[in-house]
Amino acid sequence: MGILASAADERIQDVVVTDETLTFILEDKRHISVPLFWYPKLFDANDKQRSEWRHCCGRYGIHWPYINEDLSSLGLLVGKPAPKVSKST
Repeated sequence: MGILASAADERIQDVVVTDETLTFILEDKRHISVPLFWYPKLFDANDKQRSEWRHCCGRYGIHWPYINEDLSSLGLLVGKPAPKVSKST
């Protein structure tokens, strides 16, 4: 007897941002959640800025125009936080 598994589809269907997590809901119904503090631009954004997003890169990515942030489903799947930006004093 074989095991039936649906094909993986990493295209993003929807996005949910709370004060603590960022969640991508994928076409194959998986939910990928990561800590929001991994993405400082989103963490510091207000609710309106967080809610205004659009698909990009063939629906494998999301763009937030108000804060100029782009994230991909692959980045979340591999657990890749935003790079740390050094602040010069």
